[in-house]
Amino acid sequence: MSFISRIGTGFRRTGVFFGDVWSELKKVRWPNRKELTTYTVVVLITVTLLAVFFYLIDLGISRLIDLVLGK
Repeated sequence: MSFISRIGTGFRRTGVFFGDVWSELKKVRWPNRKELTTYTVVVLITVTLLAVFFYLIDLGISRLIDLVLGK
């Protein structure tokens, strides 16, 4: 197979790939405004709770290390 024919095959395969991507995107059910707002609030609350959790764990481990090292 020559170099030029391999390039042509690559371009055809790329076109097929993007055609498949487009057809899959048509099947996606996009959320409406109410669902999007709900999902956003859930994500923000989850991130906040996890940040507080890890802050408390980090604080506890830091204090424990300070006690062990006698600082």
